[in-house]
Amino acid sequence: MKVAVISDLHSNREALDAVFAHIRSIGVNKLYCLGDIVGYGPDPEHCVDLVRGHAEVCLMGNHDEALFHDASDFNPHARGAIEYTRERMRPSWYSSSEKKGRWRWLKELPLTHKEGRFTFVHGSTRDPVREYVLSTDGFLNPGKLRAIFDSFEGIAVGGHTHHPGMHTEDLRFTGLEGREELTMPLPEGQRFFINVGSTGQPRDTDNRASYAVLEGHQITWYRVPYEYKLTQDKILATGMLSEILARRLALGK
Repeated sequence: MKVAVISDLHSNREALDAVFAHIRSIGVNKLYCLGDIVGYGPDPEHCVDLVRGHAEVCLMGNHDEALFHDASDFNPHARGAIEYTRERMRPSWYSSSEKKGRWRWLKELPLTHKEGRFTFVHGSTRDPVREYVLSTDGFLNPGKLRAIFDSFEGIAVGGHTHHPGMHTEDLRFTGLEGREELTMPLPEGQRFFINVGSTGQPRDTDNRASYAVLEGHQITWYRVPYEYKLTQDKILATGMLSEILARRLALGK
């Protein structure tokens, strides 16, 4: 296995294009996406089309799911972004086949994918779409993290928190802490919960896009700079997306 894994793109065209260019530059040809293609950002169609056309596996995220169900538990900024995205993307009877195809593809995304000792989810192995596995769970909520480890064998790979890093069975979390690249081994017979971070809206105080390359014996995270100011301008130009969603891209949180 050698696969690039992206997650939490959040309709950020500039970040996704930069990550795709980086993936090509290191010669990785296989791509998985762990969900949240849409939400928050201004370019949902471009992100859907790129992932749909290139990812061998794509899972359902909570923002993708909210397009078809209920976003009442989202904060106002996230809920407004879902309404913006739904208004742009939901087809009517006279819409083009392209628009209908995007909508149908998003609606039918699977929740999990298993491959060898790896289980891929958006959130957690207990709740693939909505449960957060936080970087702080090892010391603030160890019972929760132990229960999550008990729910899978081998290695779980997720996103959702927008915070790249890895939990080990001793409940310790290792993050990138500003590094441009980090490789960690994945020894046989041990369990890990990996978070690949967010391509489109990082929240670990590093505003560079995040993704990971997963191999059978190791995981490597990469941080990729992109023109976030262009994304900010596009968010503000919508007249519907919150200014906070633009501001946080510069802060990485």
